[in-house]
Amino acid sequence: MSTGRSFALGLIGFPVGHSRSPAIQNAALQAQGLAGHYDLFAVPPLPDGLTLLRDLLERVRQGEIHGLNVTIPHKQSVIPLLDELTPAARSIGAVNVIYMQAGRLWGDNTDAPGFLADLAKFAPGASGRALVLGAGGGARAVVYALAGHWEVSLAARRLEQAEPFRQLGASRILELAPADLASAGVCELLVNATPLGMHPAVDGCPWPADLPLPYRARIYDLIYNPPQTRLLQRAALSGLACTNGMGMLVEQAALAFERWTGASAPRLVMQAALQRQLLPG
Repeated sequence: MSTGRSFALGLIGFPVGHSRSPAIQNAALQAQGLAGHYDLFAVPPLPDGLTLLRDLLERVRQGEIHGLNVTIPHKQSVIPLLDELTPAARSIGAVNVIYMQAGRLWGDNTDAPGFLADLAKFAPGASGRALVLGAGGGARAVVYALAGHWEVSLAARRLEQAEPFRQLGASRILELAPADLASAGVCELLVNATPLGMHPAVDGCPWPADLPLPYRARIYDLIYNPPQTRLLQRAALSGLACTNGMGMLVEQAALAFERWTGASAPRLVMQAALQRQLLPG
């Protein structure tokens, strides 16, 4: 397919050098025969990065850039600079995709549907009780996605940090501590939305070492680098079904690609590009 149009896409964040998004999105453009490129834009946290952030958004308004992803620390800070938010972005309180539509600058959140789409592959038809670990942007997207389908509990290091999650659909708030986690009881799904275990601090694990994992739970770790975290290693040794966040990353990227280009996202190509990036060496 060739549209005769060249797409300028990119990622706003800080830092961004570790991002796998250029490999994924550039592979998608090539596979679909679309001219263009996906670049990284390192924008320091506000207030230092405000001028640069405004400039990049103005380039989207002017059509010089056709779409942007947004990552830490700007998923919330971009919101006042946008014209419109999708219902998902508004409810979650975070934006990871920016685009122009009908003369308006829009912010969307594809993390939630990306997670839900990958969960449907990992655990088709599953429902019941879910326990989400963490209280950051990833956890907000996961709780929003699960609410209405699952009974959701959330565990965070500080209870006050977790209280806003009740509005997203969390019915129970716990401390991310052995005693509270032990009292959580049986759950059918355990989701790690903390950075514990992420490269380079690969020895971290959000689940206490002396506490067995819930014996009936499927384990979903949003981390994809390394592909097998300490949590997933423990799950496998316990005979529990488990998966990493690679599928969610590809799904959210595919939804963004389709929004920007109007073309179908080549998910298998995008997944292969990500896997090549994660190979050692």
